[in-house]
Amino acid sequence: MPKGYHDRVAFVDLSTGKVWYESFGEAFWRRYLGGRALAAYLLLRHVPKGADPLGPENALVFAPGILTGTPISGSGRNTVAAKSPLTGGYGDAEGGGFFGAELKNAGLDALVVLGQAEAPVYLHVEGGKVALHPAVHLWGKDPLEVEALIKEAHGGNTRVAQIGLAGENRVLTANVIHDLAHFAGRGGLGAVMGAKRLKAVSARAHKETLPAYHDPGLLKELARRMAKERMERAAGLVTMGTVGTVKPFNLRGVLPSHNFLDGFLEGAEALDGTSLDALGIRIGRDTCYACAIRCKQVVKIEGTGKYDVRPEYGGPEYEGLGALGSTCGVTDPYAVTKANTLCNQYGLDVIGVGVTIACAMEAVEKGYLDDEGLGLRFGNGDALIAAIEKLARREGRLGELLAQGAKRLAESLGHPELAMHVKGQEVPMHDPRYKRALGVGYAVSPTGADHNHNLHDTAFAKEGRALKELRFYGEDFQPLPVEDLSEAKIRMLWTKTRERGFVNSLVMCDFVPWTPEEWREALYAATGWRLSPEEMLEVGERTLQLTRLFNLREGISPEEDRLPERFFQPFRKGNPEARLDPEAFREGVRAYRRLAGWEGGVDPERLKALGLEEFQNALA
Repeated sequence: MPKGYHDRVAFVDLSTGKVWYESFGEAFWRRYLGGRALAAYLLLRHVPKGADPLGPENALVFAPGILTGTPISGSGRNTVAAKSPLTGGYGDAEGGGFFGAELKNAGLDALVVLGQAEAPVYLHVEGGKVALHPAVHLWGKDPLEVEALIKEAHGGNTRVAQIGLAGENRVLTANVIHDLAHFAGRGGLGAVMGAKRLKAVSARAHKETLPAYHDPGLLKELARRMAKERMERAAGLVTMGTVGTVKPFNLRGVLPSHNFLDGFLEGAEALDGTSLDALGIRIGRDTCYACAIRCKQVVKIEGTGKYDVRPEYGGPEYEGLGALGSTCGVTDPYAVTKANTLCNQYGLDVIGVGVTIACAMEAVEKGYLDDEGLGLRFGNGDALIAAIEKLARREGRLGELLAQGAKRLAESLGHPELAMHVKGQEVPMHDPRYKRALGVGYAVSPTGADHNHNLHDTAFAKEGRALKELRFYGEDFQPLPVEDLSEAKIRMLWTKTRERGFVNSLVMCDFVPWTPEEWREALYAATGWRLSPEEMLEVGERTLQLTRLFNLREGISPEEDRLPERFFQPFRKGNPEARLDPEAFREGVRAYRRLAGWEGGVDPERLKALGLEEFQNALA
C-alpha cells in the first residue's frame, strides 16, 4: 500500500470532457516525489514541442508534493506548472494556503488539465475523482463571490484555486489565486488557466481519501517540535514576516528603486512593516495549512475612500512592497497597499506587475511612451493604481502594452534595455549587484529570474545555520563574502539550487526553518524511504535537467542565460560598492554550466545517471 502518496494522477481533457487516471508505481514516486520534479516530467511528456502556451496543446499541472497535507509546518503548498506564456519555456509557481493540502487529501497526487473548454468550466476533486462543472455563472465575478458560490455547491470545507479578472483576460502576469490570499505568482499561469476557460479548481477531502503514512507519530512529533521552537528558529518571520526587510535593504543602499536605477529611496522606510503597524494598516497575521509560523500579512484600510482595502485578499509581503513601492518610486504605504490588494483581487503577480509598471514609468519620463494622461511617473501612487486597473482589463493601448509584461512592453517601444527581466520574467526585489551568485542563479534559472530557487549570498557570508545545513550534502563549504563570485561560490549555488529543487518537489515552504536532516526525517515518516543526501540532491537535479531540456526544446538558447545590462552599471544612488563585474558574471555562468553538464546542451550521460533515459531524444 502506498505511504505518503496515492499513486493516482488525474488527467482531464477540457476539449472532450474525458477524465482518466494513471498510476506510476513506487519507484517512480521515490524518484520524483511530486511538485516541481513531477510537473517537469509531466510537461515534457504531455506538451508537444512548439505548443502555443495559450492554446489547447498546453498542459496545466497542479502537483502537490509527497509531504503536502502532512501535519507539519510548511506542508500546505503545491506546484502549478505549464509552458509559460511569459517566457515561452518551462513555467511553475508554488501556492500556499490550504488548497494544495486539500487536493492531496482529496485523493490525488496531481491533476493535469489538457485541451480547451468551449465555455467556462471549473473542476471539483472529491473522493479521488474529478468532475467538470459549468462556470459561466462564475466568469467575471470577484474571487470572494466565486469562492462562496463553490463552497455553497460543494460544502464549506471545500478549498478553491481560481483565476481573477487578469487570468480571464489572459494577462501575461496573471497568477493562480489559492484561498483568496495566497498565490502561485510567477510565469503567467493564470493566463494559461484563462485560455483554457478554466475558472477554478476546487477540492474537498474526506477521511477515506487521506493518504496513509509510514510513521504518523513521528510526523506529529515534528509538528510539535516546530511549534515549540518557532520563536527560537524564526522569530523575525513569526513577529514581522517579510515586511521587515524594506528598511534594512534601503539602509544598505540595495533596495530596488526607480526600475533598478537606484538602490536607495528617500522615504522608503514608510513601507516597512513597522510603519504599516504604526499606521494601523497591518491588523494581523495569517497562516497556511498546519503552519506554526504565521508569517502572512493581513491588512485593512477604511475611511479613505480611494485607498480602502478589505482584509480577505491578504496583504503585501516584501516583494510587493518593493515591486509596487520602491521600484516604482512610490513611498505612500496607503497607495502601495491598495495596489497590492488590487493585484491580489485581480489575480496578478505583484513582481511582474510592479516591474512592468516601473519600466513604463521610465519610458514615459524619457518620452518613449504616451501614458494617455495617466500621469505615470515615478512616485505617483494614484497613477500606479490606475495602471493596474488598465492592465487587468487590457484597457486601451496602454493597458494592452502593460498586460504583455516588461519585456514585450520595452521591445514594442524600441527600448529593450528598459525591461528588467531574465528570459521574459521580471526580476524580483533582490539586486544582483549586491547578491552576485544570486544573479548567476537568475540567469540560469529555467523559469527566468526567481529568488525562491536560488542562493542568497548574504546567508553564506559568515559561519551559521545556512552553511552548516549546506555541508549536510558532503562538501566542506566555508564562509565567502557577499560580493564573492569565485568557483567556490558557484559550487555553493549549484548545491543550493539542487537542494531547492528537492524541497520544491516535497513540496515545502521556504520560510519554515526545517533542517535537511528534518526534511529527510519527515520524508521517512511519510513514506518509509530513507534517502541519502546524494539522493536528495538527485531529485533536485532532475528538476534542473528536465526543465533545461524543456527550454532547449522550445528554442530558449543558452545565450538567454544573461542579465539586463543595467545590472553591470553602478546605482545612480545607493551602495557604491554594489557592482557586478561582467566578466566575473560570465565566468560564473560558465562554471555553473560545467557543474550542470550544460556545456553542450544537456549531457546524455547525466540524464542516464539520473534515470532520465526516456528523455535523451527530447531535442531530436
